[in-house]
Amino acid sequence: MKFLIESYGCQLNMAESAALETMLIGRGMEKTENPAECDAVILNTCSVRKTAENRIWGRLGFYSAEKKKHKLLLIVTGCMAERMKEELKKEAPYIDAVIGTNEKAEIPDFILGSPLEKLDSYHFLTSYYKEGEYSSYVPIMNGCNNFCSYCIVPYVRGREVSRNVSDIIKEIEFLDGKGVREVTLLGQNVNSYSAEYNGRHVDFPTLLEIITPYMHNIIFVRFESPHPKDFSDHLISVIATNEKVARHIHLPMQAGSTRILQLMNRKTTREGFIELVRKMKREIPSLTLSTDVMTGFPTETEEEYEETLSMMEEMGCTEAFMYYFNPREGTRAATMDGQIEESEKIRRLERLINEQIARQAVIKKKMLPFTAVAIVTGISRDDDDRYLARGEHNDYFSFSSSSSHKEGDIVTIDATELRGNTFRGKEHV
Repeated sequence: MKFLIESYGCQLNMAESAALETMLIGRGMEKTENPAECDAVILNTCSVRKTAENRIWGRLGFYSAEKKKHKLLLIVTGCMAERMKEELKKEAPYIDAVIGTNEKAEIPDFILGSPLEKLDSYHFLTSYYKEGEYSSYVPIMNGCNNFCSYCIVPYVRGREVSRNVSDIIKEIEFLDGKGVREVTLLGQNVNSYSAEYNGRHVDFPTLLEIITPYMHNIIFVRFESPHPKDFSDHLISVIATNEKVARHIHLPMQAGSTRILQLMNRKTTREGFIELVRKMKREIPSLTLSTDVMTGFPTETEEEYEETLSMMEEMGCTEAFMYYFNPREGTRAATMDGQIEESEKIRRLERLINEQIARQAVIKKKMLPFTAVAIVTGISRDDDDRYLARGEHNDYFSFSSSSSHKEGDIVTIDATELRGNTFRGKEHV
């Protein structure tokens, strides 16, 4: 029996798909990338943006045609399945099962003939490892309690649930034994992690302190996505002093205006965010930052947009994920007064992007020359004599070497120039 998984959206979806793949192979099924030969297709969907849902409708049309050619079990799961379960069943009756986020772990049994059982809460899987990978995701939380006014996640992922500390330790030990080189701890609000372990409360920075001693082959631990309101002094201290924790932090800003942040229900202010960024830079001298930022939120004025631009200058990010406000049905922001014309949102976004591209180039050029430890990711597509690697600060390297390397090797690189977003150099001897 052959299966195919298509994954869309966030890193947690990718991790859950990897876990499903492992489970299905463990049940004797075979993975394929060819729709024409598969017996079961799983679409692991996203609902964060309308474009993601539109793409799924297109894929459903494709698999509807495939089902007419050969016998095929079609399963839709993930956040779109959670949000639009009845609509999917009505509009695409050829779908064999619409399975919400809580029941993903039941998919292997369902494919093999067992009935589905409705679960009231989210259950973490044993492992999210994909055979042969050197970089792994480790989900530690699911859901969100924040209810940002533009975000659908709390409605489709539910309330926050933290994974058992012992299970996280077991997975870290397993991954380390597999030769994994870096792990990324995942959660919709990862730094609000809260659990009990050996009779004491464990928050997120304490979890980092607990798990890093189990990392021997693993050289970097990253985490996404934190919320500024939960970024404690303890967490800053752990990042500054624990050599395993990568000093490249994704810190979502979203907007630079206190009024817009309040409309977004971000539970922070412009002044509070600036204070946090400055404290992090002061306590972690080698820190680099990335962020999420949005333009064109309802009622955003030109002056408030300028505050976002100045906040980006304050942060000095080496990378940023930039987009304009896209209303999501079911969220408070979708029905707010003062919706901004799409052309204006695009104008603001284009300036934001252009300024960020110029800024990050300046920041990266100022780093040169430098030496960095990195993980080999493959051979350069442009030059077979050069390797590619990824470093602690999510920086990418193209480098020459007199030695032969494979994916996952640890190398030290002397970087001497920047081309686009990629540093170039040679292996340090």
